[in-house]
Amino acid sequence: MRKLYIGNKNYSSWSMRPWVLMTQAGIPFEEVKLRFDSFAPDSQFKRQIGAVNPAGKVPLLLDGTLAVWDSLAIAEYLAETHPELTLWPRGAPERVRARSVCAEMHSGFGALRSACGMNIEARLPEVGAILWRDHAGVRADVARIVQIWQSLLAEHGGPMLFGRFGIADAFYAPVVMRLKTFSLPVPDDVAAYMERVCALPGVAAWIEGALAEQDFRPFEEPYRVAR
Repeated sequence: MRKLYIGNKNYSSWSMRPWVLMTQAGIPFEEVKLRFDSFAPDSQFKRQIGAVNPAGKVPLLLDGTLAVWDSLAIAEYLAETHPELTLWPRGAPERVRARSVCAEMHSGFGALRSACGMNIEARLPEVGAILWRDHAGVRADVARIVQIWQSLLAEHGGPMLFGRFGIADAFYAPVVMRLKTFSLPVPDDVAAYMERVCALPGVAAWIEGALAEQDFRPFEEPYRVAR
């Protein structure tokens, strides 16, 4: 069986994408969770992941002796090996659009990702309000995400970005977590999409796992102290 190496579910947005994709699509895998202790070269996490992934990062998918790392590469590999699941949209123009918005997520939105780390168990509306007031980059990133989601939902009629669940929804699921944790303002139709994403069995299972960890990592939460 394939093995998917991930980090802490509460924090690891990169890990969330392929885990949710595989779980929601019904692709069997064995989960291998490596606890974040630090990202220093001599940390236990780096030693463990470095033994199987030369890039030293999660997620990593092992399929026999084949190692696939990086969430986008994993998604592409799954789409190739499971064409029957239509993880990318069927039509060529829609596939191009889906790949484009996933690549934009993969390489962009630096302000939001930097200021609003994924932290599923937390509720930080006060921090979010300050960031929204003071951080133009966060506001710009959220505006662009809202534009993408509204356009795709209107074009395809929902309930997911391209009608049915696919790679694009898995890639933006961590953004949904960030927006909810920091209570960043979004229009009603976007909020409704966020609730539908959270209700997906694959996403709900990830959230449940994140809440069960209760593993506070101070270096992941510079805006909080341990209770």
